[in-house]
Amino acid sequence: MTRGRDKFNRYKSIILILTNVCSIFPKSIRIKLFESFRMTQGNKGLLIRYVLFKSISEKCGDNVSIHPQVYIFNARELSVGDNVSIHPMCYIDATGRIQIGSDVSIAHGTTIMSTNHQYSDVNLPIKDQPIDLINTQIDDDVWVGAKVTILAGIKVESGSVLAAGAVITKDVSKHTIVGGVPAIEIKNRGV
Repeated sequence: MTRGRDKFNRYKSIILILTNVCSIFPKSIRIKLFESFRMTQGNKGLLIRYVLFKSISEKCGDNVSIHPQVYIFNARELSVGDNVSIHPMCYIDATGRIQIGSDVSIAHGTTIMSTNHQYSDVNLPIKDQPIDLINTQIDDDVWVGAKVTILAGIKVESGSVLAAGAVITKDVSKHTIVGGVPAIEIKNRGV
């Protein structure tokens, strides 16, 4: 069976040409196109989303697989390394900046935030309160399980596993498995 990275490397020169051609169009058009191809299935959808994402994101490495039904907001502030897969129904709001390292797998239904709503002014409706923009970081070699929520400002260090359904409210140390709501350390991978 051929791995995604092997397929990517086989067609890398063609993919880069397509990315360069795509970059001719104004960024606002590329963003609209990226949003309009959100539901496109199969290899065609993966290719189109990759080419468009690479041309609008802060950084996009090789072999980044953005599956259908992934909602990415403010891709200009999103940095993604090599060999990253983002599976269906994920919600990524990079308004406050998000960095995702290499060899990261993000399972379906995951939410990654980089903003927090303020609520301290009792004379102002909560919906009208300002937001804080906070950098969120996921280092290399991290497995994000299905339906995980990573709150703004969190740092997930390399080699970590975030168990399905976990709500990550604190930084996660290197080689740690966490789970629960809020997430707590389950064990260290012993590396």
